[in-house]
Amino acid sequence: MGPLPWACMVMKRTSQVNVPFCDELPSRQAQLAALRNTEEFDVLVIGGGATGSGCALDAVTRNLKTALVERSDFSSGTSSRSTKLIHGGVRYLQKAIMKLDYEQYMMVKEALHERANLLEIAPHLSAPLPIMLPVYSWWQLPYYWAGIKMYDLVAGAQCLKSSYVLSKNKALELFPMLKRDKLVGAIVYYDGQHNDARMNLAIALTAARYGAVAANYTEVVHLLKRTDPETGKERVCGARCRDVISGQEFEVRAKCVINATGPFTDSLRKMDNEKSPKICQPSAGVHIVMPGYYSPDNMGLLDPATSDGRVIFFLPWEKMTIAGTTDSPTEITAQPIPTEEDINFILTEVRNYLSPDVEVRRGDVLAAWSGIRPLVTDPSSKDTQSICRNHIVNISESGLVTIAGGKWTTYRAMAQETLDATIKAHHLQAGPCRTVGLMLEGGKGWTPTLYIRLVQDYGLEVEVAQHLAATYGGRAFEVAKMAQVTGQRWPIVGKRLVSEFPYIESEVHYAVKEYACTAIDVLARRTRLGFLNVQAADEALPRIVHIMGKQLGWSESTGKRSAASFCARAELICGSQVQIDPSLDRYKKRFHKFDKGNKGFITTVDVQQVLESISVQIDENTLHEILNEVDLNKNGQVELNEFLQLMSAVRKGRVSDSRLAILMKTVEETLEERGLVSVDRSGGGV
Repeated sequence: MGPLPWACMVMKRTSQVNVPFCDELPSRQAQLAALRNTEEFDVLVIGGGATGSGCALDAVTRNLKTALVERSDFSSGTSSRSTKLIHGGVRYLQKAIMKLDYEQYMMVKEALHERANLLEIAPHLSAPLPIMLPVYSWWQLPYYWAGIKMYDLVAGAQCLKSSYVLSKNKALELFPMLKRDKLVGAIVYYDGQHNDARMNLAIALTAARYGAVAANYTEVVHLLKRTDPETGKERVCGARCRDVISGQEFEVRAKCVINATGPFTDSLRKMDNEKSPKICQPSAGVHIVMPGYYSPDNMGLLDPATSDGRVIFFLPWEKMTIAGTTDSPTEITAQPIPTEEDINFILTEVRNYLSPDVEVRRGDVLAAWSGIRPLVTDPSSKDTQSICRNHIVNISESGLVTIAGGKWTTYRAMAQETLDATIKAHHLQAGPCRTVGLMLEGGKGWTPTLYIRLVQDYGLEVEVAQHLAATYGGRAFEVAKMAQVTGQRWPIVGKRLVSEFPYIESEVHYAVKEYACTAIDVLARRTRLGFLNVQAADEALPRIVHIMGKQLGWSESTGKRSAASFCARAELICGSQVQIDPSLDRYKKRFHKFDKGNKGFITTVDVQQVLESISVQIDENTLHEILNEVDLNKNGQVELNEFLQLMSAVRKGRVSDSRLAILMKTVEETLEERGLVSVDRSGGGV
């Protein structure tokens, strides 16, 4: 590689950090090869969410040899299912003041500092957003005004814009959908808004450009340990990993391992030590997406006191409207499902604030999703709402470093604190933290008028050019260069995936360069179509599968399975179906015939045992492929929710050729014809 251009250097005070992959990211296969062949890394980060990716970026820019593994896709968990706000937390400041809680106050102050930094380092993915707080009682006006002004004061010089008070008429002019009865006025304050999944991806890609070996769909099978010759104690020294795509396993050696797995923190801690106490208490946050006409283009709404005391945001995002969030205790699962109760709660609260002229309809919910917040447990707390979303850094006796809790906004500060603790505990030779002001992927070269150059230079539609600039920043030109000629007078290039959204085919090509491995990676995270409109995502699916198939060398059967798999799982991940149909009860019984020990999931071993009981044999590799079609988590097992979503899709005609559904139905019918078999022979049928 020749000398790097000045644009590929980052200056931080007196320190310089090279960017070895400024021009071209290494392929996923190259990253996997590096994981397998590197003798020892300084740091292995487990978890590709915002915090894990932030840790990898912090480590690699301190000149530490860094690896990052994620068992699914980058940002496939909570980090892509947020409220899309970069904020200090108005409600946390209120609690800090009311309870004289200095810890909460400092958390808000830190978050406001990080808010300013994030808006600076990823200007294409983030922007200030005015948020209106409507007031319906005269006494509330000075109360809320004082609180919001305090929010401005805590931000200090990093205050985005000063808050202000609006009269009733001015509030209705800016937010005409607002309920006018008893409205006294409103207060408007500013917070940041971002594209959370793309922001997470930008952090991971930036780490990869700086030299971190980052691989998605790479899960940890177990931790590696060695005996310290000085103390005689076991120390964590890496992990045995599995490439979920190929099934191949390999070992990754590292001087230290960082656990940044969000809601699954305790699972990895118990992998280290089965006696480790739980430190995370999961809380579910549900959001819904509604048409854009429910809110103004550039004004959000905050309901500070809902009927049950929770806070509801009502925000414009990607030309749609997001409403949420709920806050309730939940079980940990890889694919949390929003309940009808949560959706109706949000709709009811929205109705309370909108004009009676606006009919808030359940049918207008275009998508819904649930994300699990990894809150830090307070043993004395009885409900999750009173838990401060602060973070902790813990180092186990064996040296496993765990970062848990925190907020999206403070990912960078959390990563810095984690690396500081890691370097000290493991005596690593490292430079200072350099992530303050470090531009993320696409941030360099972006300007508010960049889209005009895309229109003029490439002949893209204005809406498409604006979308590319806002999604890829300075890298938008690379996507534009890959765009195909439309064959029309205008636009010259840029074939849309679906007519009503600005996503184009060349983004699918580029997504593969960004480590997209499945259709859902493109629909839910590289683009946000799956989170905005599930029906539109279904419409775009065949073309996406075709393009990815050509780039990744999929066979026709693989492409069909990918499409069928997306149809079965889209309802779960993107929210087109939020509840399991009660009529699917018989499918639960069918599932339990295979579920040995009532574990809640089935594996190839379970299916083999049942097949043997009826004298049927299927090649193990074929059986693995069949289960993999509906294995959302890519963890080698099919959970009950995954199976029920598949059967729901089959019943609706969205999936017609699922081999697992056909196989399980055939086995059930055979078992019924032969009569009951023993539990042992049936594989533990319930």
